[in-house]
Amino acid sequence: MKYLITGITGFAGPHLANLLIKEGHEVFGLIRNTNGRQTDILDIVSPENFEKITFVYGDLLNFRVINGFFRQYKFDGVFHLAAQSHPPTSFIDPLGTFEANIMGSANVIQAIADNQPDCKLMFCSTSEVYGNIGADHRKIKSTDKILPANPYGASKAATDLYLQERFESKKIKGFITRAFSHTGPRRGRTFSISSDAYQIARMMNGDPGRKLMVGNLKSVRVVLDVRDIVNAYYLLMINEGSNGKIFNVCGDTPREMGFYTDALIAVSGLNNIVKEVSPALYRPIDIHYQHGDCEDLVQLTGWKPEYDINTTMRDLLDYWVKKLRAA
Repeated sequence: MKYLITGITGFAGPHLANLLIKEGHEVFGLIRNTNGRQTDILDIVSPENFEKITFVYGDLLNFRVINGFFRQYKFDGVFHLAAQSHPPTSFIDPLGTFEANIMGSANVIQAIADNQPDCKLMFCSTSEVYGNIGADHRKIKSTDKILPANPYGASKAATDLYLQERFESKKIKGFITRAFSHTGPRRGRTFSISSDAYQIARMMNGDPGRKLMVGNLKSVRVVLDVRDIVNAYYLLMINEGSNGKIFNVCGDTPREMGFYTDALIAVSGLNNIVKEVSPALYRPIDIHYQHGDCEDLVQLTGWKPEYDINTTMRDLLDYWVKKLRAA
């Protein structure tokens, strides 16, 4: 099969590329320009796999270019991962977030509908669309109402709803994923857990400081490994039963965020690390408790997480130690 990944230079994109190549598929990666940034994914993608990826260029906000791109190339499926995906940034720049996430996605949807009716689209939505509806500690189902608590979640919810209408009117084939919290190698250091890993890696590389700046350690999440997340995306893509449906992608062990911080500290072997809450890392409006239900995903595909949380924490920390040493 021939698959396109938008957002291939982001967090999940390189992991998905590795999986698709392993499974014998042809991989295209859409990037915004020709500035050579695609080589950055070599921290996840081997040189051998990198040479197998065909990089194509286009700004998702330019419909003329994107439409021409989908006229030129034919795909069996598109994994639409590209987005402004940082909730704190969405508070600072909500309009930029809406433009990138709503209009960029609408252009992809329209271009596929106009040129490739048999191409299957995976839209990467998010658990952020649910906001705080799980605050009563119940499991959130994909059929529950969406009530986002930040501009990022609102931008994803808008596209989520638009795509549901496109499915219903038979304008396009595909499915929607709402992944819950996940981390792992290559997660940006502005995101929780990876921010902790980055700071601890600096200490392991010789920084004498032992003050760890953290956000809200009391909020509760089920955190999965990014490699398990992209495997779910792939299994849904190759299953015809996913068409027109919405799937939560999540684990089943809720933990306070402080658990993950402590796990990273334990893996590091460092002593005397002092945690200090930073206002800069504290969301203006936080989702206090979130636990999802993905039984429909499991029943349809047989998916289950393969990475235990300690392996994920170790791999994330190792990633930052090596990244900083290389720099």
